[in-house]
Amino acid sequence: MGGKGGFYIIKDEIMPEILKKTVKAKELLKNNKVRTINEATEIVGMSRSAFYKYKDYIFPFYEASMGKIVTISLLLEHLPGVLSSILDEIARAHGNILTINQNIPIQNMASVTISFETGNINKNVEDLLEIIHTKEGVQKVDIVAQE
Repeated sequence: MGGKGGFYIIKDEIMPEILKKTVKAKELLKNNKVRTINEATEIVGMSRSAFYKYKDYIFPFYEASMGKIVTISLLLEHLPGVLSSILDEIARAHGNILTINQNIPIQNMASVTISFETGNINKNVEDLLEIIHTKEGVQKVDIVAQE
């Protein structure tokens, strides 16, 4: 089909091992755990040519989401303070809330959609969502959009 390729979000458990190794090597370099690409590729067990082939095409979600708008969908128990604790967590991470949409609770569960900017965020989005997911009253968290 030619032309520009699209972007996809895929779970790491189905991602080919070589792509996982590429991400690990890039993280070693970024965090100054190694000084050279040769060291990084040796540690993760991949060839330098494979690293060069994929390095510009694979990024952890948190890198791709920096400076963007992320929209999450949540399923929350109808308990006092649940939504407030989520908003507090986003604020602590320096996320800027843009919209909040909450449906009326049905059978003590409410669906909520929150959009927030990540330009000044002080942690990666994956970690923030994991923290939100562990909060009392949070049943489900999904990323529905990223711009």
